[in-house]
Amino acid sequence: QVYRWQITMVLSIFHRITGCALGVGALVLAYWLSSAAYGAQSFAMAQKILGSPLGILCLIGWTFCFWFHLCAGLRHLAWDTGWGFEIPRLYATGWTVIVASVVLTAATWLIAL
Repeated sequence: QVYRWQITMVLSIFHRITGCALGVGALVLAYWLSSAAYGAQSFAMAQKILGSPLGILCLIGWTFCFWFHLCAGLRHLAWDTGWGFEIPRLYATGWTVIVASVVLTAATWLIAL
């Protein structure tokens, strides 16, 4: 093996995955909004789907993807300025992205509920 897993590698891969997940989430959001335009029965069905345990789990996952992608994107912007390439700082900002994503997801859902 030439490579061993490191946090920087995992975060880079996960940044791409969360970007794809956000695309799927955007389609679900479009479905939910368009269901309101199709009438009460259509909107009630969308609410039932998204309000199911699986739907809520997906919404929480998409919320995490949003916050993770945003935080990782801010980290990349910092790199664009040349800041944060030292190994200890790479690890520190990587863990900060993970912790911030979890905290922001929890805060979003606590406020929403």
